[in-house]
Amino acid sequence: MLKFDQVLHARLGSLKEAVTVWTETVSKLEKAKEKADNGLRSKADKADWKGENAGVTQAFVRKTAKEFGDALTEATSIRNILRDAEGEFKAAKSALEKLVEQAPGKGIRIDPDGTVSHLIHPDRRSKDYDGPKPEQADFEAMRSSIKAAVDRANEADDVASRALRALVGKDKNNFSGTKYDSLKAASKAQDAEDAHTAYELYKKGDDATPQDIDRFNALFERNRKDPYFAERFALEVGPKGSMEYWADMGDPSDGSRLSLDHRDKLKELQQNWSLTLATATHSHSPEMEQWKADVIKAGSETVQTRGTNPYGFQVMSNLMRVGDYDDKFLRDYGNGLVVAERKMTHDGRLPADRVWHQASGMPSRLNWQGGGMGNDPMSGFMEALGHNPKASTDFFNGSVDLTPGNTEDDKKLDPFDYLTKDRAWPEELNDKGDRTKEPGYDALGHALEAATTGHPYDAEAEGLKDVRTKENAEVMQKVVERYGSDPKHMHEQPGMDDSLGKMGAAYIDELNRSLETDSDTTMEEKKNSPFGFNDAKGGSRFGDEFDTGLLWNRGDAVNFMGIVSQSETGHATLSAAEMLYTTSVLDEVGPKPGSAFDERDLTDARTTLRIGSEAQGIMDESRMAQIDKDYEKDSEEHKKAVGKTTEWVKFGVGAAAAGGVVALTGGAGGVLVPLAAETVGGAVVTFIGMEADDMAEKYEKDEMLKKKSDDLSDEALAMGKENSLRPGIAYANAPGWSEKDRNYLDETLVDYVRDARLHARDNSLPDPYEKK
Repeated sequence: MLKFDQVLHARLGSLKEAVTVWTETVSKLEKAKEKADNGLRSKADKADWKGENAGVTQAFVRKTAKEFGDALTEATSIRNILRDAEGEFKAAKSALEKLVEQAPGKGIRIDPDGTVSHLIHPDRRSKDYDGPKPEQADFEAMRSSIKAAVDRANEADDVASRALRALVGKDKNNFSGTKYDSLKAASKAQDAEDAHTAYELYKKGDDATPQDIDRFNALFERNRKDPYFAERFALEVGPKGSMEYWADMGDPSDGSRLSLDHRDKLKELQQNWSLTLATATHSHSPEMEQWKADVIKAGSETVQTRGTNPYGFQVMSNLMRVGDYDDKFLRDYGNGLVVAERKMTHDGRLPADRVWHQASGMPSRLNWQGGGMGNDPMSGFMEALGHNPKASTDFFNGSVDLTPGNTEDDKKLDPFDYLTKDRAWPEELNDKGDRTKEPGYDALGHALEAATTGHPYDAEAEGLKDVRTKENAEVMQKVVERYGSDPKHMHEQPGMDDSLGKMGAAYIDELNRSLETDSDTTMEEKKNSPFGFNDAKGGSRFGDEFDTGLLWNRGDAVNFMGIVSQSETGHATLSAAEMLYTTSVLDEVGPKPGSAFDERDLTDARTTLRIGSEAQGIMDESRMAQIDKDYEKDSEEHKKAVGKTTEWVKFGVGAAAAGGVVALTGGAGGVLVPLAAETVGGAVVTFIGMEADDMAEKYEKDEMLKKKSDDLSDEALAMGKENSLRPGIAYANAPGWSEKDRNYLDETLVDYVRDARLHARDNSLPDPYEKK
């Protein structure tokens, strides 16, 4: 694998010379081939040899003459591969040289290993510095360009080295005669060869050895995201072939040891197979369009193995858990799945588990990724939506025609209502062997995360931006309406609370904008609100109607934040998001550190801290009430739960802030929190660097368990109150303030909001959920 410095400093003179030498060799072989054709072979063909010598000599002469042609073909191919490889290396090297040359002019430094940083760090700039001040977007663009150039060189290196090995061949006595017109042609030929090799391994089914599965995975890994390989493999195996293979792998009745002894290999194979088919669906060739249609058609048909007979939808959905499938295919597949399920359940009169579990015969494992056996096809489909935000957004904002072939009726189904309210989600056997609905609701949460945030739910947080659109917000409005209407919706859907916390964090700005209003029912923001702005003019990214209009009213915001905070995970996520967002707003609306200001300049800062403190109070009170409902007072469980209520501060420590978002640590993909500005201010940096202090760490186990629950609750609420002041403290201690101003801000702002949490009790908070 080539690295940045190897590509940048590559010496291509020898390669260029090799191209010249091989070009000369081709010219010489062309003449030799012409002599062999016109002389040697022509005379042999015309000769009238008799006896045994005729059967030996004439064939030998012809074969010898043919070798000149094969030698020419091989030499030409080698020349073509070296020529194109040199061109790719040269282009990659030139691109890096240009980036290195341009970087200082943009205020960027590129280290010898390709690491990008400030040419002069902001902390080391002089007061009169007027040079370039690169933003996060500039660094991201530079990293992306560097990666593209290095990847280009590596791709050329991989294809060229493999092609040259194939050309030389294993037969020392014969030229291969392989023809490559270009590096691109060689790459395509390699893809076709790999796809066929994979097909041969596929035909072994569960008779394959562990070594065969390793080879299978290696082929997939080598061709990861390669569209030509993916399409060739998908078409060679066929829609039913993939389903039959995967159903056979999960059949426990045929004596195969793979599923018993090599689950890790099958987990990897499922992931690779999913990624490959996902890549293939982005092809719109006639053959792949037919493949997609056949997949959906086969979904309602059973796949018969020795001991199981799952439906095609059940199998295929488990091959969609990983990877970014094509938008339209996902929508068509989802519509087909919903139509089939409604038909088989007689429009919901039968529960879904009656359909999907009955059809499977013996217990069959269709999913090796964790999170259930894979019998519910809706679960795997939700995971697919979780990796494709656009398809997920369109699905939850759209409708499903339940009679697609009938133009006389208009029988439609709302997918959001169906999946979050009406559908009886089947129980699945989880990894511990327990029957639970958590795998399905967990997958539903992932799909909704993608639909509301605009990012795959498990995307690496680094480098992500706030990409929310009006369409994303429309799904979020439905989420707040549904899950903020009654605590039972979240509590009776195990696995949803962490996703709801992440969705709330992603819309913490709009939730704050609603909390600021004086009425619980108004849909108009308080004039000149410091919250929710997305451009320099104070406009909303969600459309003109939301410049002053709210996504939801104050009452709905209080209910949603309160209900989500009844969960330990939801409380922690929303609390950290609230504090970071509040701090970023202070950076944006408060006087800049070091500037002169008077009382009126602190109006927005006071408002920001007041709402942030009240929000934290809503969340803390809701969590405490739920703990009281869940556990007996003074029990060990009650005390431990109270002790964890301030652990959220850990999320803020070391969080990554850049490009208008903060990425909270912990959980798949982290948690994205929108900031009030693209550039991170001193208060946010100070907040992130503050020392974490929470109940769980403050008290040793024995000491904590000796206290009364009421005393612990009082201490936890007091600490929560202090934590809610952290944004104000961070702002007052941001670099740039004089000691006099720092003391004044601490006194004026921090003390001012100490009583703001009392407003939380003025709200009509949602009742805690009482378990049945």
